[in-house]
Amino acid sequence: MQELVLVQPGQSIERVPTGELERSGTHAEFEARLAECGSLTFRIAQGVLRNAADAEDVAQEALLKAFRSFHRLRDPQRFRAWLVRITFRMALDRSRSAKRREQRETDWSRPAYRPLPPTAEDLAVSCEFQARLESAVAELPEKLRLVLLLSALQGYTLEEVSAMLAIPTGTVKSRLFFARKQLAGKLR
Repeated sequence: MQELVLVQPGQSIERVPTGELERSGTHAEFEARLAECGSLTFRIAQGVLRNAADAEDVAQEALLKAFRSFHRLRDPQRFRAWLVRITFRMALDRSRSAKRREQRETDWSRPAYRPLPPTAEDLAVSCEFQARLESAVAELPEKLRLVLLLSALQGYTLEEVSAMLAIPTGTVKSRLFFARKQLAGKLR
C-alpha cells in the first residue's frame, strides 16, 4: 500500500514509499511542482465547498489522485492547470453529493413524503380491482392465460416458459403480447 505525506509548500516530503513515480524518475519533479502550487488545492476546494473540513478532505484526495497519476500527465508544464481541474471536479462532486444527500434527508423528513397507511376505501378499491383482474385473466384463452401467468405473474423468463411449454421463444413472446393486449382491453 502506498503512503503519501502531504506537507506545506517549501518543506520536503519525508516518507513516500517506492511507487511508479520513483521508478520512472519523476518523484523529484512531482515534489517540485507540488511545492509551487500545493496550497492551491485547498483554496480551490474552499471556494467551491465553503467548508474548511470538506475542503481539506477534497484537497488531500486531489493531491493523492495527482500523485498516483502524475506519470500519465502528458505535458508537465501544465501541472498547475491539471491539478486545478482535478481539485475543482472533486470539489464539485463532493458538493453535488452533499446536496443530493441533504435533499433525500429533507424529503423523507417531510410528512407529505411519508406513505400514508391505506384507508378502508383504498383497500376496497384494491380488492375490487383484484377481483376484476382475476375475472379478466380467467376470460383469456388458455394458451394466452398460461403464458401470461407463467411469465408476468410467476416471474419466469421467456426462455424458461418456452422450455416448460415446449414452444419456441418467439411464440411465447407473441402470446404474451396478445394476452396483455386482450387483458388491457377487458380492464378498460
